[in-house]
Amino acid sequence: MANQIDDAMRFHQAALGLRAHRQQLLASNIANADTPNYKARDIDFKASLQGALGGRGGRLDMVRTAPRHLPAAGAGPQGAALLYRGEAQSSVDGNTVNLDVERAAFAENAMQYEASLTFINQIMRNIQSALQSQ
Repeated sequence: MANQIDDAMRFHQAALGLRAHRQQLLASNIANADTPNYKARDIDFKASLQGALGGRGGRLDMVRTAPRHLPAAGAGPQGAALLYRGEAQSSVDGNTVNLDVERAAFAENAMQYEASLTFINQIMRNIQSALQSQ
């Protein structure tokens, strides 16, 4: 029973961490909508979640692109591969942020974050109910 609870919580912990990280990326994209030569960034949530849950102990390590980079202490799920968002329409200043796309992704990600919190709350209520009934 404890293993089932641990598995469910590990999944939701990894998902919440990735959702929070993605929300920061999307907010950064929106904030830099007028910054010349800014390239919109995002993560592949599905691939990042599979990486977090498969063989790495449920935690993503920070990507080190050069051997002289120092490992990050207490880093969150930033190990998710940062991708550049494709350019929907060209911009004179080289900025690839499309505010409509970013706002839609931000709202969708926020809704999925809230759904994960709801699932966790339901798991906790079920555990509490089971403990109180005995």
